[in-house]
Amino acid sequence: MNTHKLLNIALEGVDAVGYRLEQMGITGKVNRHNIAAFLMSEQKHLEGEWDSIQVRINLRRSQFERITQQIETRADSLIAPVMSQVNRFRPSH
Repeated sequence: MNTHKLLNIALEGVDAVGYRLEQMGITGKVNRHNIAAFLMSEQKHLEGEWDSIQVRINLRRSQFERITQQIETRADSLIAPVMSQVNRFRPSH
């Protein structure tokens, strides 16, 4: 079964439920248009949340990269003098 057919079946079910509820005088707000509007609204909300999560991940990643770069720079500045001293005492062949 393809998704278009499944979607139509679901929407027909929603219409039927909305019609029955309206017949009972409960509500006239359950229909495919209101449900579609709600789903689109929630989709946009979730997209916004996903974008927010992505921004936070990228921020943490850049902070981590900056810290590792600082550590590497400091380690190089500490190790370079030690290595030069070690190389001075190595016999050259």
